[in-house]
Amino acid sequence: MSERIDVLGVGFDNLTMDEAVETAYNLQRERRAAYVVTPNPEIVMICRENPDAAKAVEAAALTIPDGIGVIYGAKILKTPLKEKIPGCDFALKLMDRMQSEGRSVFLLGAKPGVAEQAAENLAARFPQLRIAGTNDGYFRDDAPVIEKINAASPDLLLVCLGAPKQEIWMHRNAPQLHVGVMIGAGGSLDVFAGVVERAPEAWQRAGLEWLYRVLKEPKRIGRMMNIPKFMLKVLFVRKK
Repeated sequence: MSERIDVLGVGFDNLTMDEAVETAYNLQRERRAAYVVTPNPEIVMICRENPDAAKAVEAAALTIPDGIGVIYGAKILKTPLKEKIPGCDFALKLMDRMQSEGRSVFLLGAKPGVAEQAAENLAARFPQLRIAGTNDGYFRDDAPVIEKINAASPDLLLVCLGAPKQEIWMHRNAPQLHVGVMIGAGGSLDVFAGVVERAPEAWQRAGLEWLYRVLKEPKRIGRMMNIPKFMLKVLFVRKK
């Protein structure tokens, strides 16, 4: 396991994208429902206030920095991380890697119909990847969903329920799940389905994907206030 870098109480694995993909790929062989979390500054701040979220993130087999803010924060704290690893890109690269052995994925989350459309698009993009099943995120009882997932026994379970719900769900249900590895992937299914458009490459490279989202969805501005709060807290800790 890699060295973990502490950023405001959340420990991040200090890996490149390729190293993280290979780690998750190898975890699939263990079939112990290990899970991957992809915290951005918003999730880091949630963990500081929500003990259940903090416990779930801490127990993850792999914790990777999704947001550019985490990278800047780690640098300011003089414990730099190798690179930003966006959860959406990470999931795509892992599925591409999984093609070589015809491994399988189950898609969990989003509104009804979205996971199915995402499955169609992923099947076209990765022809040798097996789509083991789908289920929307609008369920109240875990038991039938767990039964459905276990019947499919996927190598990868994408859990897209939003933070911190997805992290807590993976932590609570991991002992009952017969899967290779899980990834808490937020809104990735909406992106894979074509329901939500990602920021253009130039915005991503500039670390402004968060701003693009706010411009596209102004209702997100409340959530994005965690970014300046995060940076202010980093600066406060740095001065100590």
